[in-house]
Order: sequence, then structure tokens, then C-alpha cells
Amino acid sequence: MAEYLVENGSSVRPERPLEPESLLEPESLLEPQGRLERLRWALRSWQLSAAMWTRAAMAYRTSFVLMLGANIMITSLDFVVVILMFQHTDRLGGWTLPELGLLYGTSAFALGMADLLVGSVDALGERIRAGTLDVMLIRPAPALSQVCAERFTLRRLGRPAQATVVLLWSVSALRVDWSWDKVLLLAALLVSGTVIFGALFVGGATLQFWWGEAKELQNSFTYGGATLLHYPPTVFAKELVAGVTFGVPLAFVNWLPLLHILGKPDPLGLPAAFQFASPLAAALSVLVAALAWRAGLRAYRGAGN
Repeated sequence: MAEYLVENGSSVRPERPLEPESLLEPESLLEPQGRLERLRWALRSWQLSAAMWTRAAMAYRTSFVLMLGANIMITSLDFVVVILMFQHTDRLGGWTLPELGLLYGTSAFALGMADLLVGSVDALGERIRAGTLDVMLIRPAPALSQVCAERFTLRRLGRPAQATVVLLWSVSALRVDWSWDKVLLLAALLVSGTVIFGALFVGGATLQFWWGEAKELQNSFTYGGATLLHYPPTVFAKELVAGVTFGVPLAFVNWLPLLHILGKPDPLGLPAAFQFASPLAAALSVLVAALAWRAGLRAYRGAGN
């Protein structure tokens, strides 16, 4: 019966022989039965890993506070740039400063929460090159949960924290009739936007199974996409707006829902139903990311050690 080495040099003997396919999905050794049970186990595995890294970070509380403060200050510079632009104009593409604050707050919050929850997956290529992904694959826990929780750190709360401050300010400064449908739509777009960015993190990271240097390409859709969403769609070419609507679904993070909330016209003239389709776009993004991850994991053949 085969033995497998783990990080500390000791060996683990499986209770039963492993088929070649099970080496790609070793969590099947202890995999719960049923999709709901597997989902619960995946979330539980992520929670346990994140808690471990959090306890390690809290051992150095002063360092954690300093890093969190630095993170808040650095990420706040993005909105400072927007404020400086409005020192020379009162509107940008027909949008006021509070309206851009709503754009910035929603996109930065969604990106920040996705980065907090699954952002560590962008280091997948480094793990493949170092051969440490193989260690995760022989553990009785879903590999994706482990990769997403690897080096989890609460200092990443800095981005969504400062985004929340900007969001609350913009909501109070806007002259909007906050009916129940607009309040629900705002809450839905924050959740859906987080899911969409999370799917982009995972889907982009899977490219590293085939192309180890794909991290920068992934960042162009996540961090670059969030920067794009800081500004109104009216300042961009219609071809670009169409690309982030029907291609990479960034427009569903905040552009389309906020058109309804703010009563703005759609530059593409799309049906009004698109402004309420963020949850559907998020679900489809998760499906595509899951299929891409599964394909990448099945194509992975190990580090050869």
C-alpha cells in the first residue's frame, strides 16, 4: 500500500489503495455524501483554515493593527483621486461626486470582500511551481477551500471598511427616493458583486494550471475591473461597456443596478430586466468558475516529486 509524504517529512498511509483518479481529488477519501454535505464540508474546511491563520496573525497584534491601518490608507487613495478630479468639474460623464462615491463604494466593497474570502487563490501558480499544491491534494479537505483560505488575513478588511465609509457618505448625500425595491437592490448588488469578483478570482487563477504566469492577467479583471467600475459607463466607449456586460460580467457588479437606483439612462439601451439581473450573473459566474476549476484540477498532473 502506497505512502505519501507530507510537509514535515512524515508519511501518511491511506486506509485503502488510491485509484489514479483519486490522486486528483483526494478529498474523496473522506468526502461526505450528497452535494449539500460536500458544500458544508467545503465551507467548514475554509473556516478552519482561516481561523488557524487568524490566530497566527493575532499573536502579533501591533503588527496587525499597523498593517490594517496602512491598508486602509493606501486603498483610500483611489477615492482621493476622484475627489481631486472634482476640484475642476462638478460632473463626470453626467454623474456627480456622490454618485461616483456610490460607484466607488459598491465596487470597492465587493472587490474587498472577495479578496478577503478567496483572494489567496491568486497564489496558485506559486504553489504549482513549488510543488506544495500536491500536499493540499492529499489532505481530506477540498483543495479549493484550502487554496482560498491559505494565508488568510483580516488586514484585507481595510478595503471594504473604507469603501463602507464612502458608501454611507454617498447614500446620505444623494437625493434619491429610497423605496424598498432600491434598498433591496443595493443590498443584492453588494452580495452579487462580491460573488462575481470571487468567481473572477477563482476562474482567473485556474489559468495558472496551464499558464503559470497568468496571475497578472487575472489581476487585470479583478483589481483592474474594480478600478473601471469606479467611473460611470458614460465615459467609456460603448464597445467596452458591451464587453463587460456580455463578456466578463463586471457591469452587473454596480453599473446596471445603479442605473435603476439613480434613474440614469442605459448607454446601451438594454431592457430594464438587465438592471435586476445581478444575482443571475453571479450564479452563472460561479458555475463557469467551478467548471474551470474542475477542468484545471483534472488536467493537473502533479509536481513530479
